[in-house]
Amino acid sequence: MEQLSGKPKPTRVRYGMLALVFVNVAINYLDRTNLAVAASSLSTDLELSPAQLGWIFSAFGWAYAALQIPGGLIADRFGPRVLYAFCLITWSLVTVAQGFVRGFASLFALRLATGTFEAPSYPINNRVVTSWFPDSERASAIAMYVSGQFIGLAFLTPVLVTVQYYAGWKGLFITTGLVGLVWGIVWYLFYRDPLEHQGVNQAELDYIEDGGGVFRAKDKTAAKVNIWKWANVKQVFSSRTLWGVYIGQFSVNASLWFFLTWFPTYLVKYRGMDFIKSGYLASVPFLAACAGLLLSGFLSDRFVRRGTSVSVARKTPIIVGLLLSVSIIGANYTNDTTLIIFFMALAFFGSGMALISWVFVSILSPRNLIGLTGGVFNFMGNLASIVVPIVIGYLAKDGNFEPALIFIGTIGFIGACSYIFLVGKIERVVTQGIQEVTID
Repeated sequence: MEQLSGKPKPTRVRYGMLALVFVNVAINYLDRTNLAVAASSLSTDLELSPAQLGWIFSAFGWAYAALQIPGGLIADRFGPRVLYAFCLITWSLVTVAQGFVRGFASLFALRLATGTFEAPSYPINNRVVTSWFPDSERASAIAMYVSGQFIGLAFLTPVLVTVQYYAGWKGLFITTGLVGLVWGIVWYLFYRDPLEHQGVNQAELDYIEDGGGVFRAKDKTAAKVNIWKWANVKQVFSSRTLWGVYIGQFSVNASLWFFLTWFPTYLVKYRGMDFIKSGYLASVPFLAACAGLLLSGFLSDRFVRRGTSVSVARKTPIIVGLLLSVSIIGANYTNDTTLIIFFMALAFFGSGMALISWVFVSILSPRNLIGLTGGVFNFMGNLASIVVPIVIGYLAKDGNFEPALIFIGTIGFIGACSYIFLVGKIERVVTQGIQEVTID
């Protein structure tokens, strides 16, 4: 079909690639949160204390956070098709193995391995979106694929609870691992980069590239840049603006990792809810987070299209979202189940709004260091996956969960302050040297 101008109409292959990433993210978080669903039963069978359970929850984060920078470098070096298939298959095999653990040490080691093989996943996601989408669509695209973690968990958490109810926690790990193995093959068969996809036409390539999409690094005629240099790592640690978004991402992830780890246990053990009922109630905050994420992404892109400055359009939803996440503290002041879930949902709605923060990696990264910058960004954010589960385990060890919720709310407030006072004018960091920015 042709437009009135006679020029070919751009194809929409990019949306198919985004759909594949969406499923990747859903499976990624399925294999992160299956432990949270299994925790109340597993901790009893393996005789784990709350403090030990906190360390188990954090094990994923130790490896995942530590390998974000190498993962980002690997994402810059290898294509998403092969690398993502490898990661999906390996972390899924490790997930299956978790169904056969016998104690603290083996489970801790396997959760470390899960974090190891998932480490490149988000730098790859960001590389895919940066390659396939122009700047004007990127926040929406990020919101769509990140929503996979919430939509998947919202609708699958009751399924996971049901699987565990009938097959036990061992069956839960085996089932979720097998799903990832199958999908790893599907990804390899169907994903291609823009210059390699047979279904994309030149009009879509021009639309993406003219709008700021970056995919020429895969072009053999493009200049080669050596990313394996210490100077490159130093560069992405030297920008005040980047440090602002790093701190903000830690704050966003603090709330996220509470919900991915302790939330089901909080409902069952600290609020006395029925296990099956808690599975359905736990889905409500995930749906709220998804709504917040999608709303934030589409509003942010709409502001950009209307001519609002990038700084205002991208930062405002994140700041509002982080401030809303502080409302989690409200759950400390009620024993009513409906109000508890309301405060949890409102807080996670805010955290969802703030999760479009990945758009800053696309906007700020040096063009040839998108994977590395994404790796550093995700490393700083995922330090929360280590700190939060352990701190909560110790704060709640005497049976009182209130200090833990105050801890989560406080971190959210710090994140909002980081975006308000540290993140300045949004400009891309150039490869030749740091481009200084000034506060709006």
